[in-house]
Amino acid sequence: MQITGVERADIPSIKTSKKDRENQDLRVIDERVKTIVETIKQEGESAVFQYIKELDQAELDSLFVSEEEIGRAFQSVSDEMVNILEEAKDNIESYHRLQKEQSWYEHQKQGIWLGQQVTPIERVGVYVPGGKAAYPSTVLMNILPAKVAGVKDIVVTTPAGQDGSVNPMTIVAARIAGATQILKVGGAHGIATLAYGTENLKPVDKITGPGNAYVARAKKYVFGDVGIDMIAGPSEVCILADDTANPEYVAADLLAQAEHDELASAILVTTSHEIAIQTQLEVDRQLEERKRKQILQQSIQHQSAIYVVSDLDVGFELINELAPEHLELMVENPFERLGSVQNAGAIFLGDYSPEPLGDYWAGPNHTLPTNGTAKFSSPLGVYDFMKKASVIYYDREALSQVEQNIQRFAEEEGLDGHAASIRKRFE
Repeated sequence: MQITGVERADIPSIKTSKKDRENQDLRVIDERVKTIVETIKQEGESAVFQYIKELDQAELDSLFVSEEEIGRAFQSVSDEMVNILEEAKDNIESYHRLQKEQSWYEHQKQGIWLGQQVTPIERVGVYVPGGKAAYPSTVLMNILPAKVAGVKDIVVTTPAGQDGSVNPMTIVAARIAGATQILKVGGAHGIATLAYGTENLKPVDKITGPGNAYVARAKKYVFGDVGIDMIAGPSEVCILADDTANPEYVAADLLAQAEHDELASAILVTTSHEIAIQTQLEVDRQLEERKRKQILQQSIQHQSAIYVVSDLDVGFELINELAPEHLELMVENPFERLGSVQNAGAIFLGDYSPEPLGDYWAGPNHTLPTNGTAKFSSPLGVYDFMKKASVIYYDREALSQVEQNIQRFAEEEGLDGHAASIRKRFE
């Protein structure tokens, strides 16, 4: 990790001067995604089975995880892990209940009622990455806000292995969280299956959940026919540290995020050159102890950096420009500086609130805006699974008091039909 001094004047160019993440040829991916999605849209379930055979090398009799498979999954997962999932579920549900909005109505003038009706989306699809790894935390973080919102049907889809099985941890987490169905379909073909359905599966109204480039581009392609949560990029953490920070903790947290993949970004912004040097040494030392050493080396070497700033005010300016997915404030009295943060997906305060606490346990959602989109986006939440409708009621007397103004407005816009709609009621 290179140590770079940063002045206030450097901040506007930091983001563009930061090493670019590896660019994949999205045009090639997009063409492949288009073919997959359109084929499934036109041909339905037969095309889904064909893509599972071609892309996942799996022969399936059914797209759905059966009750028998769910039972076997619970038998294979330890009681300890089931209890951990249940407790994490309680934490996540408790936090997300506070986000739930209610319908409201007001009656400020005689004969007029105005309001907003809030209702849950009816049917949601959740994509969960598969392969050799299981991501039960992703299952919980996507299903539980939907359940709190009141979504009736939640369909999980995840890739099957070559033997046709789904990771038992994914199955157990999905059942604990309250999924309605679990599909054995991954990749772009999984997204297409959720979006357009098959002869035996009703399409969903919105799709959430992370995935590889094919999944992300497929979500972008089907957007408009269904809703999506976000187009997430590689994961990232930014730590703001002063001279009270512990370099050992800082290095551990940088590496925790960098181990996601080679494109993950881990950045330290500090007011202390000594902390910068000590953290750099700690990163090198701790990296040798980690299992995902090859991934870490690529992420740390190509996607990560240490910036030394003159004071915390400059540090916060840099942070707000980067708008990181995860932000850790390892500074003295972090609560006093919380108001200085304008752009971040999730904020972790102090030495004992490391990012993995948010990934698995605390309750706030770990599906967060990446790549600077925290400037205009929020974490996944209950609000993503609800929709709002405006409610308007005027009686005849109330409408009569404003009918001339409305007609004048409509005529100014050249919409005489609008004016007539009002006028007819008083002729």
